[in-house]
Amino acid sequence: MSIIEIVLLAIGLSMDSLAVSVTGGAMIRTCTVCNMVKIGSFMGITQAVMTVLGYLAGIGFQRYITAFDHWIAFILLLYLGSKMIYDSTQEEDEECKANPLCNKTLFGLAIATSIDAMAIGISLAILKSDIVIQASLIGIVTFLMSVSGVYFGSRFGRKVDLKLDLIGGLILIGIGAKILIEHLFFS
Repeated sequence: MSIIEIVLLAIGLSMDSLAVSVTGGAMIRTCTVCNMVKIGSFMGITQAVMTVLGYLAGIGFQRYITAFDHWIAFILLLYLGSKMIYDSTQEEDEECKANPLCNKTLFGLAIATSIDAMAIGISLAILKSDIVIQASLIGIVTFLMSVSGVYFGSRFGRKVDLKLDLIGGLILIGIGAKILIEHLFFS
């Protein structure tokens, strides 16, 4: 995968974290650099770690699936992208009692928004990608998106309704289609 593809993949993966960060920013009264870095760090580090865990799991059963690995990558990305698009159409509870700066809450949110990164890690193992670079970029992009999300959320609150999950889902489906087309027609 090229750097551009990795960054696009990272942007697609970070949309869940961005949406959570915007909501967290809207919920906290004072947005400080420390708060932005705390939320961004939880999101970015967890996203990178889950990608590596998925990669390690993928290596474990890679030899059994090499004949149809591109289909697995495509199906995982299609599923995750479709799920993100579907989730973007669902109504969410307006009132949330959780404290977005509580470590326990942040950890739970970070895990919940990083499950798809584990599936991506499996796909990257199948594609025999350099996981250090990719997981690092995924973590950095997620960190930056989350930090900006907290800032955006604190400044504009719930005044703007962006469909970030929709955008992320479309990016993931596009990358999955590209992988499938490359393997079917250009390998």
